[in-house]
Amino acid sequence: MRKDRRLRRLVIDEQTTYLWNFRQKKGADGVWRDIVTLHRGGRRTRFVFRPGGAGSGRYVSEGDIWFQGWAMDGQGAGINLREPGVVRALLDEATRRGLLPPGEGELDGWEFFHAVAEAVDLKRAAAATPGVPPGSPPGP
Repeated sequence: MRKDRRLRRLVIDEQTTYLWNFRQKKGADGVWRDIVTLHRGGRRTRFVFRPGGAGSGRYVSEGDIWFQGWAMDGQGAGINLREPGVVRALLDEATRRGLLPPGEGELDGWEFFHAVAEAVDLKRAAAATPGVPPGSPPGP
């Protein structure tokens, strides 16, 4: 099993590279959080996924090693926060919305959940269909 604190590289283009990691952390309030942290140029941005209460539709692994890194909405959508494609989709969506803080910052990961889940599912569907031009919508 990989160490949570190990930094991984996310190459955006020839001039832009982020380092990132995933970890689970139990806060002083006793609530587990799943956190994706991006590092670049001395800036650190955290996408924090906290579990919701009963019926909230916000589920994270809450310290469980078997589902470590999964955030789910209770309606069948889920994202694996340990996947580079998911991290890239989080970064792209935060950039598109202009929400990347200039210094250190923390963002509520749930604000990006549905956009990221949709982006990752569309990429997987296109990749699973041979001969489909890039950018094509998924099949029927």
